[in-house]
Amino acid sequence: MNAQSEAKPRRFEQIVEDLQALVARLEAGNLPLDEALDLYERGVALAREGNRLLEGAERRVEELQKSLAAGND
Repeated sequence: MNAQSEAKPRRFEQIVEDLQALVARLEAGNLPLDEALDLYERGVALAREGNRLLEGAERRVEELQKSLAAGND
């Protein structure tokens, strides 16, 4: 296992903050190419993690809506 998989799951809000900071560094435009590529790769990983969390939240909302609808029948 790698350190990231053993770490406490990140909150969506923290992922967004990290992405914003990363984008600001990239937009500053004063990074060497290899560092910019590393940051871009990290941004892609953060975006995937955020999307995964959003999809999970969407599934939970759908389940709650189905449960609510079933209770109204």
